[in-house]
Amino acid sequence: MNEKIIVPPGNPSDRGEPNDPGGDGIREKLFTIIFGSDTPAGQAFDVFLIIMILLSVTAVMLDTVAGVNARYGEILYVAEWFFTIIFTIEYLVRLWVVKSPKQYATSFFGLVDLLSIIPTYLSLIFTGAQYMLVIRILRILRVFRVLKLARYVGETDALMQALKNSRRKILVFLYTILTLVIVFGALMYLIEGPENGVTSIPRGVYWAIVTLTTVGYGDVSPVTPLGQTLASIIMIMGYGIIAVPTGIYAAELSHVIRQARSLHACSSCGAVGHDNDAGFCRKCGERL
Repeated sequence: MNEKIIVPPGNPSDRGEPNDPGGDGIREKLFTIIFGSDTPAGQAFDVFLIIMILLSVTAVMLDTVAGVNARYGEILYVAEWFFTIIFTIEYLVRLWVVKSPKQYATSFFGLVDLLSIIPTYLSLIFTGAQYMLVIRILRILRVFRVLKLARYVGETDALMQALKNSRRKILVFLYTILTLVIVFGALMYLIEGPENGVTSIPRGVYWAIVTLTTVGYGDVSPVTPLGQTLASIIMIMGYGIIAVPTGIYAAELSHVIRQARSLHACSSCGAVGHDNDAGFCRKCGERL
């Protein structure tokens, strides 16, 4: 199975997926191992890569724990560079074995692979940059190939399509929320004022966002009866507002699912457009 099945939807040429390698037999063998998972060597490489990613992310997280850092800081530092060198070599080999290095480097996984090694080198210039190495966890998406989860790609496409279809409604909703929090923030500034912690309209807007989303940190709170009344109104509104984007997305998702069923979609790969009397998927051969 080729790695491209887990790249976000779109035209393959736009995503910059790896192409069949050209050149000698070594490149072809490495390409099969690195980008394929149908062979024992390819599966072993994928499992090894996932283990290395998990260990490296764990090391970065432990490095931020003061007690662990004080006792094992040097070991974690060496481990960080060890993992980075391994991933750097792997990234360079990937560029070498593909037919179009530029196409792979600009693809989804190509960018993730690059971003997973850059922070360590940046830490030589900018202190703390190495903690961004947690982005390596995104590389675990390759587990889709190892565990043969391609049949779930169709469901992923349905979720993404529903999100795309509802984007305009959600943007209008977000604009409405932005307008409300600015108005409420200004009102709270006028009602409470700097003497009660609302030192500016932006801070009032921050309070309105925290209150409207029912988070309620409590670092800014109304003291006057009028301010408390306004806060109560905003909190009640928050319960109803939170449900709006969920309802919009759920409605679009339901529509996408009904549409897919009407197009006789394959439950394995998500391919649509089959004839009504078709017994097997035209793309993957799965029984419909």
